Amino acid sequence: MSDWDTVTVLRKKAPKASTLKSEQAVNAARRQGVQVETQQKWGAGSNKQHVAAKNTAKLDRETEELRHDSIPLEVGKLIQQGRQAKNLSQKELATKINEKPQVITDYEAGRGIPNNVIIGKIERVIGIKLRGKDLGLPMAPPGQKK
Repeated sequence: MSDWDTVTVLRKKAPKASTLKSEQAVNAARRQGVQVETQQKWGAGSNKQHVAAKNTAKLDRETEELRHDSIPLEVGKLIQQGRQAKNLSQKELATKINEKPQVITDYEAGRGIPNNVIIGKIERVIGIKLRGKDLGLPMAPPGQKK
């Protein structure tokens, strides 16, 4: 004995998240006395993957007081001479120290930002001191003290 004119709703869809966050929904919730927390997100709506910090932008402008350190050109020349003495290309040297070839290119041109770990690796491979007062002198073989 069912009535053909009645409609039975079996399932009602939950409102979408965007509907719940709409301005109307927030205002309605406020009117009902529900505690609502709203938060403005910084950079929301933009599709920026990497946002540079203000300090980075200042350093990139390279003013005189804020400037990245760079490898001295004489150290770059020593790297180049040591690499050529061992008959290594820039790519082969980079492979031996597990770095990109661009790092070696930048260091030899004096554009690289000094990193003691990388410089230490290059020193071991080419056998020439690149830091300190013994700049350009051959390194002592491992296990031998000065």
